[in-house]
Amino acid sequence: MAEIKLMKGNEAVAEAAIRAGCDAYFGYPITPQSEVIEYLMMERPEDRTGMVVLQAESEIAAIHMVYGAAAAGKMAMTSSSSPGISLKEEGISYMAGSELPAVIVNVVRGGPGLGTIQPSQADYFQTTKGGGHGDYRLLVLAPASVQESADFVADAFRLAFKYRNPVMILSDGVIGQMMEKVIMPEQTPRLTDQEIIEKYGDWATTGKPDDKERNIITSLELDPYKQELHNIKLQAKYTQMQEEEVRYEMINCEDADYILVAYGSSARISQKAMDLARAKGIKVGIFRLITLFPFPSEQLNDLAGRVKGFLAVEMSAGQMIEDVKLAIEGKTKAVHFGRYGGVIHSPEEILEALEQKLIGG
Repeated sequence: MAEIKLMKGNEAVAEAAIRAGCDAYFGYPITPQSEVIEYLMMERPEDRTGMVVLQAESEIAAIHMVYGAAAAGKMAMTSSSSPGISLKEEGISYMAGSELPAVIVNVVRGGPGLGTIQPSQADYFQTTKGGGHGDYRLLVLAPASVQESADFVADAFRLAFKYRNPVMILSDGVIGQMMEKVIMPEQTPRLTDQEIIEKYGDWATTGKPDDKERNIITSLELDPYKQELHNIKLQAKYTQMQEEEVRYEMINCEDADYILVAYGSSARISQKAMDLARAKGIKVGIFRLITLFPFPSEQLNDLAGRVKGFLAVEMSAGQMIEDVKLAIEGKTKAVHFGRYGGVIHSPEEILEALEQKLIGG
């Protein structure tokens, strides 16, 4: 049955994975994400649902274990934080090329390099532009609360199997470590091999009946013309995502003169900045990205025709701002405000940036 719990964002991800019917989790500890694997180890979901939880010897091993489980049609998942995701990128590209469903959670920390254990949003480029090699995309969900951290897990699995593609939940150190009340859904039973075939098709390597050819799952194709056809198929799938899966939230945008564009923890902080601005008589709204890919370009473009400017608020040196500018096609001004390397901006700083960069700029 559904339950109300007080949990960290990372713990909510772990519990939601169990309740979503996840078959296997393979991971490796790294701050500020370690609570995901710690919670799963302590909770022992193999006794509750039969879910396999394994700490791999490295991030590279973990993602390839996910590859193997996904190839068998299982609901497989991993999580990490920025440097660990970098190590997983080759495997993620292999999975996208092999059209395998999986859920990958990134609780972003400051960089570059080993950087810091403090929150950041500087993995936007890595996440939305591919990250690994080749022309591939991940469908990316960005939670802004502990509740969404939990809710997005089952949704991510559904999308992963719908498109046979890895889905990333892009969290950060604020969302992962903060504690909030969360309503957990009822337990979903794990699917049998036959149920997987009936629900998602017979592409998975679940065994070879006498009347069926082997399922060979690979990202390797030495004939460039066949590989081109495969890439065309993948691009059509990404186009379908853009047509069907765009998600966003607009807050007080109806009468706004200025829009704060943000996602994740920056969107949470921007709400207070919006309140401070409106108390001063400045009509400010928020456009919160929920999917980072597909990016809500059309919706931002529509807003651009009737507002005086956009302030892209992100904990990076300026990454999301590039997509904002592409979306609005020069119809109005778009500027960036960010803090770097793990520093969290305050509502007052956002308001100051709005007044200096847009209103007085």
